[in-house]
Amino acid sequence: MGMLSVRPFEVGDWALYRAVRLAALADAPDAFGSTLEREQAFTEERWRERLAGRDQFLAEDSGQACGLIGIVPTGPRTADLVSMWVAPAARGRGAADLLVGEALRAADAGGIACVELWVTQGNDRAERLYARHGFHRTGRVQPVREGESRLEFAMKRRAATDGSKATTQLPH
Repeated sequence: MGMLSVRPFEVGDWALYRAVRLAALADAPDAFGSTLEREQAFTEERWRERLAGRDQFLAEDSGQACGLIGIVPTGPRTADLVSMWVAPAARGRGAADLLVGEALRAADAGGIACVELWVTQGNDRAERLYARHGFHRTGRVQPVREGESRLEFAMKRRAATDGSKATTQLPH
């Protein structure tokens, strides 16, 4: 076991971002609204645009990529948490908590008051992860992809309204 860390992706990291994102889609095809085939066809320009339009973070285990997460602005003071994934070899070691925590710190620093996300029904581990970070179900449900029967549900987290930062409970 190595040392886990999280850092932001830079636009110049597009090839690494592409590799990690494609690994995520290959490993967990049912967890994402997109598909491996769709994103394999993206051009370098498209990957760079993605990194330029969001705060995207990379988890590393002793310098080796092992996860990612992103915050995409959706409106004034609102954003979606997207693309959460941790490689199988790094699961259960805190990488997911590090990624979510870093993404939420970036959202708070950017003045984001409300962060939403979607979780595939039956992904109890992900739901527990997000609940540890202050997310709760909203009651909204939709298909994971148009025309499919698999469903996902929305979760939301609001930043503290008294000017303090929302807190995150990490496991010990």
